[in-house]
Amino acid sequence: MRYLVRHADAGDKHQWRGPDDQRPLSDTGRREADGLIALLRDVPIVRIVSSPAVRCTQTMQPLARKRQLPLSIDAALAAGADVDRAIELLLAPDADGVVWCSHRELIAPLMARLQERGAPIGDQPDWAKGSVWAIEVADGAITRAAYLPPSLG
Repeated sequence: MRYLVRHADAGDKHQWRGPDDQRPLSDTGRREADGLIALLRDVPIVRIVSSPAVRCTQTMQPLARKRQLPLSIDAALAAGADVDRAIELLLAPDADGVVWCSHRELIAPLMARLQERGAPIGDQPDWAKGSVWAIEVADGAITRAAYLPPSLG
């Protein structure tokens, strides 16, 4: 299994005065980030990778600390990054046990593209802040996908 996380709540981006990639998690977002520990407690994780945006790295930091894993940064997960590249990462043969954190701006078109390819993700996939998609891949195709709603830790 591989895990695609939408970053936790970072408040209202229209009220944030700094660069958007520097917007931090809100109090709710910090609880959602802590909730990932419980949400993924029973799954083997070998690597944790985040978009460079602060809200994504802050979402993954509690899980990385708990699992004693380094947090890697990959611009391929940034808002507006190339969808095809993100799909390559997700479907890579060595991606089992990897957790990625990204943005709605990438996850929404990624899920639409996966639906077009016949991935079993339902007609109206959700990607609420702090949520996870658990994805099983065999022979380069998604064979199972489960939505895990956010949990407040």
